[in-house]
Amino acid sequence: MSYPAQPAQPDPNAPFGYDPQGRPYSDKSKIVAGVLQLFLGGLGIGRFYVGNAGVGVAQLLTCGGLGIWALIDAILFFTSNDRTDSQGRVLRG
Repeated sequence: MSYPAQPAQPDPNAPFGYDPQGRPYSDKSKIVAGVLQLFLGGLGIGRFYVGNAGVGVAQLLTCGGLGIWALIDAILFFTSNDRTDSQGRVLRG
């Protein structure tokens, strides 16, 4: 009698898997963070989303660096593969 294979249990330290360098993926998406930063970056919403409250408050107080900081931050969220959340996990893309 053959039993079906048991599904692999997710790693509790990395429920979304690991990137090619072996770093755990975050539950946050870099696309969502980039869109939030692009449209609401003057309020620091993209930074609050990924858990960087300190930078989010700084962007809120400076209106996203008069929009320049927010725009550059949004571009970096979209293009960089090394952006992490507040727990140091790589953002999924």
